[in-house]
Amino acid sequence: MTGIVLASASRARLAMLERAGVSCIAMPAAVDETEISRGLAAEGAGPAEIAEALAEIKAQRISPKADGAMVIGADQVLDCEDTLFGKAADRAAARAHLQALSGKTHRLTSAVVCVRDGTRLWHQTDSARLSMRTLSPAFIDDYLDRMGDRVLHTVGGYEIEGLGAQLFTRIQGDVFTIMGMPLLPLLGFLRVHGLVPA
Repeated sequence: MTGIVLASASRARLAMLERAGVSCIAMPAAVDETEISRGLAAEGAGPAEIAEALAEIKAQRISPKADGAMVIGADQVLDCEDTLFGKAADRAAARAHLQALSGKTHRLTSAVVCVRDGTRLWHQTDSARLSMRTLSPAFIDDYLDRMGDRVLHTVGGYEIEGLGAQLFTRIQGDVFTIMGMPLLPLLGFLRVHGLVPA
């Protein structure tokens, strides 16, 4: 197999690459992100280290199945006041996350790692700061109704490119980082390797 493989089930990341003109296929990696994050945090790893480790684990998990292909692994970690947030397991957890983030500024760290034939070739980590407005219980319920299951697909329960924009008063950082991975540096790396047009 040649070309580019995205080691992710994230529709947002796949769409981001496709909209940027990157032809790739998605091969989701079965990784227990919550358990790995907990273990790394217990060892003292920070959000950037955790995001990078998760991204690499995903890429390495898929690399043996993608002989010769450039495998992209990506992940995000959200931290607010020294608490790490993962994807919510259900609507109740999503509500709890939004209540905890309401009225506060949090940091969203995204990492991307590229692996070919089991060798890590490149990585990039970037962070953004997002200030969430104070959310009323009624707004949170309406937001959860309108988002449906999509609220479970992202850390923090928001898609900044859609309805999630209504949650914030200010964002500082790259929009692609917020959406799932540092896209512009990734495109530069792929360009150097002849995988996207120069």
